[in-house]
Amino acid sequence: MNACTIPVYRPDLGGNEKAYVLECLESSWISSKGRFVEEFESAFAAHLGVAHATSVCNGTVALHLALLALGIGPGDEVIVPTLTYVASANAVAYTGAVPVFADAQPGSWQLDPADVARKLTPRTKAVMAVHLYGHPCDMDALQALCRAHRLFLVEDCAQAIGAAYKGRAAGSFGDVATFSFFGNKTITTGEGGMVVSGDRTLMARARHFKGQGLAAHREYWHDVVGYNYRMTNICAALGLAQLERVDAFVERKRQIAALYRRGLRGAPVTLQAESAEVAHAWWMVTLLCDDPADRDALRRHLAARGIETRPVFYPVHTMPMYAQRFQRNPVAEDTAWRGVNLPSFPALADAEVTAVCDAVHEWYGSRRGDLQLAA
Repeated sequence: MNACTIPVYRPDLGGNEKAYVLECLESSWISSKGRFVEEFESAFAAHLGVAHATSVCNGTVALHLALLALGIGPGDEVIVPTLTYVASANAVAYTGAVPVFADAQPGSWQLDPADVARKLTPRTKAVMAVHLYGHPCDMDALQALCRAHRLFLVEDCAQAIGAAYKGRAAGSFGDVATFSFFGNKTITTGEGGMVVSGDRTLMARARHFKGQGLAAHREYWHDVVGYNYRMTNICAALGLAQLERVDAFVERKRQIAALYRRGLRGAPVTLQAESAEVAHAWWMVTLLCDDPADRDALRRHLAARGIETRPVFYPVHTMPMYAQRFQRNPVAEDTAWRGVNLPSFPALADAEVTAVCDAVHEWYGSRRGDLQLAA
């Protein structure tokens, strides 16, 4: 097999994407004005069941914008999971605030509310719940904690469109929530993101900051230091077409996760758990090797069979810019050293899932044979 015969991700652009983008080109509305921007925002808010949504140019700036709108800044602390993509912590640092890292829960790998409670200080202003790999956090516990301590709750839903907690969409719980539409997300605009909230004033602040701080009632007058975080009409056109098929994408990803779960039975690996009363969106189906020493060798074996994989995100507290003082988050560290993201895109065929599972079993079978010979 050639390299990357089965990629870890590939977007499905087989709907109205071409037609909508062509309309942008033919109308000449290609920048941040045009019908698709407003239509995508409105449709996205309706899909989540939230009141307000504003589009931005990528998921990282969505987080930055959300924190700016909340007024997070120097002297503040924001508790974030250490088991996440680095953008979650970086967005806090952009504001001048300090990210404080909390551990994950075993099984689901989500932010541990008990550890969040241990990390609270008088400087804590917000908690960021990252729905890692499409599994929602324990939102009841996190909401109760934030209410008790008068903290803002931010949801990072970059990987979680289509996920639900007790029947409510991920992104509908926090004071503000953000989404990413990078090319490997469940729906994509190429690059893009969204900030959503039920609070009209908060969203007005977000729109003000994202549009260069332009004053509402005076032409070319800017009354705050703003940012150019707007989404283009072309990206919004892609997003609207993708959103039309999001339910089918998520349903197929759930089927793929079920196929992996059946196909990997008997191998010394564990898949991410799906907690009760949760609808997992399975952005990335991920396994943990029982023995962390197996992880990199297994990935090399899969690559040799043309199967692309990724390591689980490294805990952010171990990265040089955030490791000035030693700390331990044992569940996150254990998960990261053992974890492998498997091919998970909606167009992945059943036969391709079987090929991945067979390759995993093949490697472990050969390893058992080597161990028997060594004995």
